[in-house]
Formats: sequence, C-alpha cells, structure tokens
Amino acid sequence: MIDDIIKLSQHFLTIKNRPYQRYFLTSDFKKHRCLLLLGQRGIGKTTTLIQYLLKQSDGDVLDPRILYIQTDHFLLRDASLYDIAEQFQILGGEYIVFDEIHKYSNWSQELKSIYDTFPKLNILASGSSALEVHKGTHDLSRRALVYHLSGLSFREFLELKCDLSLAHYSLNDIINNHEKIANAIISQLADKKLNVIPLFRNYFNYGFYPYFFEINDVNSFWLTLEQNIHVTIESDLATIYPQLTGHSIKKIIQLLSFIAGSVPFIPNWNKIKEIVNVADPRTLKSYCKYLEDACLIQIINKYSSNMRNNITSEKIYLNNPNQIQALSTGNGNKGNLRETFFLNMLTLSYQIDLAANGDFIIDGKYTFEIGGRNKKNTQINNIKNAYLANDDIETGIRNKIPLWLFGFLY
Repeated sequence: MIDDIIKLSQHFLTIKNRPYQRYFLTSDFKKHRCLLLLGQRGIGKTTTLIQYLLKQSDGDVLDPRILYIQTDHFLLRDASLYDIAEQFQILGGEYIVFDEIHKYSNWSQELKSIYDTFPKLNILASGSSALEVHKGTHDLSRRALVYHLSGLSFREFLELKCDLSLAHYSLNDIINNHEKIANAIISQLADKKLNVIPLFRNYFNYGFYPYFFEINDVNSFWLTLEQNIHVTIESDLATIYPQLTGHSIKKIIQLLSFIAGSVPFIPNWNKIKEIVNVADPRTLKSYCKYLEDACLIQIINKYSSNMRNNITSEKIYLNNPNQIQALSTGNGNKGNLRETFFLNMLTLSYQIDLAANGDFIIDGKYTFEIGGRNKKNTQINNIKNAYLANDDIETGIRNKIPLWLFGFLY
C-alpha cells in the first residue's frame, strides 16, 4: 500500500507543480510542525502544498523525506491517515501533506494522533472550507497553527500576468510613501509598455483566482467560478453540516442570490426572511455565517471604540470582485467592486469596521473613503488619519491614494 501511495505522490508532485510561488511561501510565515492551510476553492492551495514539499527536497520529487496525500483518492479508501503516516516515518519520512483534509472523516482526531505519536514528522494539511476545520480544531488547538490562504493580490496578479517581480508593502508604507511607491511600480510596468489602470480592471474581472490562467477565457472563467460557488454550498456545506437538508441548501443558495443582487446592503432580517421565505431570522443569520466562513460573503460591523464584539451585522458584501462579476456576468456596480476589493485586500492582516464618517476604519485608527477619481475629502475633512482611496488614478498626492495600490499589501 505505501509503495503505491509513494508512487502516486511522486506523480502529483510532478504534474501539479507550478513555477510561480504565492506569498505564503515567499513570506516568513511562522514555522510550526503542524499547520492547517485553509481557503476557498480555486485559490491555489494544492499548488502551494506541492511547492512546500518540493522546497524541502530542493525540487527532487523522488526524495523519500516528502509525501503528498490526496485524501479523497480511491487508493486511500481502505487505509487510515495514521497508518500511512506510521509507514512513511518508518521509511525515513519527514514532511507529509494531506490535501483536502475536510473530505476525510475523523480527520481531526487522526491528525492529533499523528502529531502526538511521530514527533519528527512535519504535517501540513489543507481544507477547502474553513467551516469544518474550525469545527475540528478543538482537538488540535494546542498543536496546529491555522493559516488562511487568500486569492491572488493585485501584486501577485501582475507578477503572474506580466512576468514581473514586485515588492509588497505594509499599510503604513502605503499611507506614508504612496507617491514614491506608485511611481516605482508604474515605471516597472512602463518598461513593458503596460498601464496599471487597464490591468486593474482585468483584475476585477478575473485576477483573484489563479486558475484563470489555465482557462484563459473570461466567460468560461465566470462560469467555472459560479459552478465552484454552487459546489461549495451544495457539497462542502452539506458534508460539514449534515443537519442541513436539501431544502436548507436551496434556501442558502437563494439567500446568496439575494445578497449578490443587493450588495452592499444593511440587512433587515425581517424583510429578508420574507423574501427568502425562512420563518426564523436566527436561521438566516446562521446561513449568513456559513456563507461568510466559506468565503462567499463578507460581513462588516460598525466600529465602536468601547465594544469590539458587535453582535449586529451592519453591512454585507460578496467576498471579492471576481465573484461579483461572475454572478452579474460582468455588470458589477463600480462602487461595489471598489469597496469589495478594498475590504478583500485588507482583511487578511487588518481589522476593518464601518466608519461613522467615511466608509471604513482600519485597526481603529485609519479612516478611508473609497471612490472614483473625482471623490473629494468632504466626508472625512475634519477627521484625523483620514484618507481617500481613489479609483481610476495612477498616482495620488498627500491623503489621496490610488485604490489599486492597496493590492500590494501581500
């Protein structure tokens, strides 16, 4: 059995490797012997896992120290993850990857046992849905580091599409040095006769999911993304929450469809429950939480300096601009696309809330107003640490920052 699994691993290591490395591997992420890599479908988790293993072996797919396991493969139907790990470490294995771990029953307990029994084995596992991994982490809370992988940033998109090497920056870097940074990036693009604004429009349409570069057709990409959204709800949620019936799944799809046609909006639960035909507002809120954890929507609360844990959600967005364009067949509202992009880029590393004046407040300190090239300071004129994030401009001045530059945060 282990010989067949090793051969299968070598096959996947060969065919699924890609030259471009995501921020997860190029950044100095916290080292840990057991790491859970979470994220939505299609953002490149499998490629990242493959690259992680090959990084340990200097690119040698035959290195006996590394093993890649696709947990839903038919070869594993009669084997346990624990048994595989035991045989692998006996043969000198050091790094083992379990891809799509949420598809394997009792995964949390088996990872816990592997971690406790084989102290020299380094474990990396991925899950398409944060929901089940979150549900199972109680067994791994003192053992596993949970890391959330996001889709391509605008910086990564440019690197992949334009064959460039570009630096990333902190929010403080962008706020304090945006004119210098933007001009340097524009200069790099100009060397290839490229303009940042059309590329930013392309990013809104298809730049968040790296699998676009294999499809290479916008309409086909939107169709595939829409299908992935349905699979996330109909398959992942149904597996993770067996109490959800077919009727419940249909209601969740209906709720997402309503949200997609209305975002961004302040939810009126009594009104929504009539539209979706769900009797209890608490059920709707549970459905929204499922959609948020599955990276299909973002729920943003109103900022309060005295209470960080607001119970009432204030505004709902889709997760990223590509979802907006896919569900609207390329007719997404510009204001919605801009705000969704800004949220999506910052939520990986920063706390974002709705501001009393302006659109968003970041880490309780920086206020931002999002808009087009002609957006003025009117709403944030007398606020300390307040900035404009303007679309359709290449460079900014003083507190007016190009919106596209926030795509360089990772």
